[in-house]
Amino acid sequence: MAGNSQRRNRRTSNKKGMQVGSGGQRRRGLEGKGPTPPASARKGHKKNRVANAQAKQAAARRPAPRRGGAKGTSEMVVGRNPVFEALRDGVPATTLYVQQYIDNDERVREALQLAGERGNIHLMEAPRPELDRMTNGLNHQGLVLQVPPYEYAHPEDLTAAAYDNNEDPLIVALDGVTDPRNLGAIVRSVSAFGGHGVVVPERRAAGMTAGAWKSSAGTAARTPVSRVTNLTRALEGYQKAGLTVVGLAADGEHTVEDLEELAGPVVIVIGSEGKGLGRLVGETCDYRVRISMPGGAESLNAGVAAGIVLYEVARRRA
Repeated sequence: MAGNSQRRNRRTSNKKGMQVGSGGQRRRGLEGKGPTPPASARKGHKKNRVANAQAKQAAARRPAPRRGGAKGTSEMVVGRNPVFEALRDGVPATTLYVQQYIDNDERVREALQLAGERGNIHLMEAPRPELDRMTNGLNHQGLVLQVPPYEYAHPEDLTAAAYDNNEDPLIVALDGVTDPRNLGAIVRSVSAFGGHGVVVPERRAAGMTAGAWKSSAGTAARTPVSRVTNLTRALEGYQKAGLTVVGLAADGEHTVEDLEELAGPVVIVIGSEGKGLGRLVGETCDYRVRISMPGGAESLNAGVAAGIVLYEVARRRA
């Protein structure tokens, strides 16, 4: 009897009893899931991998958040003619110091008139000993113009300005150019040919002084200049951002007319007239180009050379 009872229990336990319902899950599982996504959106598909790679490249081209650059030092322009010319040429200024009981000649009157027309320059009267002290005994002739520190841009600001305008960056970097007038002339050429700025090193190089500002003929107001601690490192940063670094050298392997890369995002590096590019800077360049000179001149002034190369870039981009 016990055996029969065990067999009945086993048969009963194997019978299908009441089951918990699916709650509609099976029915929903049979419903459609919408249209098939495109291949570029399907994970693991070849087109999806290509789309992701393109997105990463686009992100790499986008500029990083802008950061302010370094500031220069304040400067004094002394003398009646230099002060007048600085005011006439739009050099930024904060204060015009005028010596007490100064002889009111034509240059003094013109300088005072220009300062007054600007409306944002303070006029201060000072005794001669005070002006002597301010200028370290220079022959100020009774007029001293205080120029504020130049606010340099960050290197990334230059590429960001280009991308904001949907343009390929065009930047000029200077290696060993010590004459402020050359710097000003190059800033002027960069502005004329649609460039986005100039990069200069902190040491052994000209900065944005009143002389450079004058040579730029006012274009320094709209063409940024960046000052960097290490020019080679700055050029490497531009290369990582997708720019081609082209150095100008008398013994360059390519000519300006033949290098197709000048039509794209580019940094043009110009050295000093005598020494040319430094060794490390030259080795960092992707290409070295030369300007064809049928006349046989050994070298060109840095400002002239920059103008020639910038013209060629603008011609290719037109």
